[in-house]
Amino acid sequence: MFTVESGLLRSYSIDNKGKEHIYMFAPENWIITDNCEGDIPCDLYIDAIEDSTITVTEKDFTKLSSDRKSLVKRINVLQKRVIMLMSSPALERYQHFVETYPDIIQRVPQRMIASYLGITPEALSRLRKEISKNK
Repeated sequence: MFTVESGLLRSYSIDNKGKEHIYMFAPENWIITDNCEGDIPCDLYIDAIEDSTITVTEKDFTKLSSDRKSLVKRINVLQKRVIMLMSSPALERYQHFVETYPDIIQRVPQRMIASYLGITPEALSRLRKEISKNK
């Protein structure tokens, strides 16, 4: 488990076809982790998108009392994301992304945002064009 002091991290998986699926972004003051135990390989890769300063956080959640607010926020965002991926159209998922990560839209490549949303970069481009046309 890592706390991002500065910079930007991401976690992602790679499917059997080699396609990358971004699970989450972690800007400043967010926690990012994967649940790995013992000899079982982790499900997610974590890397820095920008030069970052991180703090390795105790893996035992019971020791995170000072970080509970941040942890609860992260859990809520992830739960909403999973539900949205199962049931919401791309426009709603994009709007949720913009609300959740307003400060990183210009900091990550569009292909990563598309991966996070579960759409192609071309579909994201069309979606953004449609939004700007309706404004």
